Amino acid sequence: MLNPISTAAQPQAASQPPSVRPPAPQPKPQPAAAPTDTVHISAAATSAMQEILETPAQTAKEAAGGDNQAKRLLAKEAAEKANG
Repeated sequence: MLNPISTAAQPQAASQPPSVRPPAPQPKPQPAAAPTDTVHISAAATSAMQEILETPAQTAKEAAGGDNQAKRLLAKEAAEKANG
C-alpha cells in the first residue's frame, strides 16, 4: 500500500534576544615573516654558467685571443660537424 508523502517542516533558527550578541571574533595574529635563505655560488659554477651561455661569436673571439678552452670547444664543434 502507498503512503502519502508529506512535506517536512523546515527547522526554525533559534532566535536570540536582541541584548545577547555572539562574541566578536578575535583578530588573527599576523604570521611571522618567512625566513630567507641565501645562496652562494662558487666561482667555478659561475664560470661554468658563463661558458654555457656564451654565444658562438664570443667563443670565436676568445679563441682568437688565445683562450685555450675556447679553442678546444671550437675544435670539438668542428669535429662533430665534420662527423655528424
